[in-house]
Amino acid sequence: MDSFFDFFFKGNFFMKLLTLLYTLLISWFTGAQTHEIPKYKSSDINLYNQIVKMDATYFTAYNKCDLKTQSDILSNDIEFFHDKGGLSTSKKEIIKSIKKNICNKVKRTLIKGSIEVYPIKDYGAIEIGYHTFFNKKEPTVKSVPSKFIAVWKKENNKWTMTKVISLH
Repeated sequence: MDSFFDFFFKGNFFMKLLTLLYTLLISWFTGAQTHEIPKYKSSDINLYNQIVKMDATYFTAYNKCDLKTQSDILSNDIEFFHDKGGLSTSKKEIIKSIKKNICNKVKRTLIKGSIEVYPIKDYGAIEIGYHTFFNKKEPTVKSVPSKFIAVWKKENNKWTMTKVISLH
């Protein structure tokens, strides 16, 4: 009569067990990696359209050096986070910097279809998207899409940007 040792380590049983354990182990380790990120779909198309319109209004003013319109859209309590430039909290200094560094030098282009808008209850919305910047002073430099995040606040039926995160 074969011993348990002979039964376990000889023949198909041992190989089947190893295969089962291997399969379970691999599926356990790779299970978290098989999830796909869901494609964005607006939960509120009216809000989405409002924010897309505000984005277009702000950046049309940006591209045309309309500092008044930009200033009207930026909150007095603006927080502008730039991955290379750091944090700016002075609306006056931000507008001054745009006038000095952006006006008639840089053009922003939104990457079509990249905007996502998420409602923030009793506040407004968060906009996430991609855009490119073309610097007229460096016409041969390739413009690479970069991510931005804008926090929009709606007060008295007026939208203002309260926070901007610009990533390059």
